Amino acid sequence: MRVPAKPRLDGLKQALDKKRANGHRLPRDGFLRETFSLPRAEARAKAREWLERWPKQAYWTEIESWCERPGDVIEFTMRRLPSAD
Repeated sequence: MRVPAKPRLDGLKQALDKKRANGHRLPRDGFLRETFSLPRAEARAKAREWLERWPKQAYWTEIESWCERPGDVIEFTMRRLPSAD
């Protein structure tokens, strides 16, 4: 009995690599994320805006990660649940 040949997955691998390089990755944990790169004062204002619009107690809103960039710019990622139960 002859075993059928496995299909080539090069096209699929290239498509996945391209999507990942463009930042189109689906979250597996249900959180919505948005990354910002803003001057320090604007970064604080944006974080406050998120926390006021989507309260931490209901949406688990938080600053997931952040780092300082040259020129007093802060790059940070905010995350929250899509809806409150």
